[in-house]
Amino acid sequence: MDVFDILDRLVAFPSVAGKPNSDIAGWIETYLGEHDAKVTLLPGPEGDRSNLFATIGPADVPGYILSGHMDVVPAGEPQWSSPPFALRREGERLYGRGTTDMKGFLAAALAAVSKLAGLRLTKPVHLAFSYDEEIGCRGVPHLIARLPELCAKPLGVIVGEPSGMRAVRGHKGKAAARVTIHGRSGHSSRPDLGLNAIHAMCDALGAVVSEAERLTRGPFDTTFEPPFSSLQAGVIAGGQSVNIIPDICTLDLEARAIPGVDPASLLVPIKAKAEALAEDGFRVEWAPISAYPALSQPQDSGLAALLRELTGEPPLAAVSYGTEAGLYQADGLDAIICGPGDIGRAHKPDEYILAGELTACQRMIEALGARCAA
Repeated sequence: MDVFDILDRLVAFPSVAGKPNSDIAGWIETYLGEHDAKVTLLPGPEGDRSNLFATIGPADVPGYILSGHMDVVPAGEPQWSSPPFALRREGERLYGRGTTDMKGFLAAALAAVSKLAGLRLTKPVHLAFSYDEEIGCRGVPHLIARLPELCAKPLGVIVGEPSGMRAVRGHKGKAAARVTIHGRSGHSSRPDLGLNAIHAMCDALGAVVSEAERLTRGPFDTTFEPPFSSLQAGVIAGGQSVNIIPDICTLDLEARAIPGVDPASLLVPIKAKAEALAEDGFRVEWAPISAYPALSQPQDSGLAALLRELTGEPPLAAVSYGTEAGLYQADGLDAIICGPGDIGRAHKPDEYILAGELTACQRMIEALGARCAA
């Protein structure tokens, strides 16, 4: 199978984040087994989805990990020109959910396996494919925890998020949480007898706005746009009818932090403001949704130099989106981003990748294999 056939098969699996993924993980396991790779499925605590780890070459020697995620965001938008889970090709463009984010990278890695398997690798190339990345990198921490029993400590990790095949040395960290305020319902004509949860949420929402403004004053890291950490309220919901005192209101918020700042720490003032509402009779729940640390790879790192050689392009300093690379780095592994596609095409109708981007990625991975056989 070539890279386009493999992408066709991968896109056909509607592996939406948060759903069971045995179909896509099982197909990849079978494909890799046919190419003599050592494959391990790693079930997560959810019980219905798994990470996958595979090795080509000697597992007891330090090598390189190619990291990607098998899940995609939902594709319910009505603007799709064709079924999102059926690959459609028009010239150089290949349309389908996940083509860019990031089944294109998975397809390129899998297409390179036959050549890698034919080399006498003295350093291994590993494939680490995770689940539920799109809802907060929830699967990969379980995979990272198992690495010591699966392989020698890797020399580096290449995370294949769409970057136009330019290596990327950094991204911000992120933390997201949901605050739920429980009040007391009643008839709107007697607000004195109820506890309006939406009104109470204004305290927490106001704290979000004021903290977000404060962050614009620094600290700064000019490799990022914007060059400061940020905070925003993303989703708010509550109430049943205009004549009912709302007894519940929820707010989802997120923080994105420059390297050196713990993203979870940016949520602390909001949590304190919300929990203070208990003094007025409200019941408050705080539930973390997701978190991952920032990535910061030095400009003169060996991994950055390697990717420069493999791609022929100097690495970029940073991107605005987040990836699993920060989690690998937090575990003591050098990590960098480099993958096919453009993040601007992701998470929207008619997502696509270019055929040339796929073949360029496959060539890069095969060149990595050649170095590991030298």
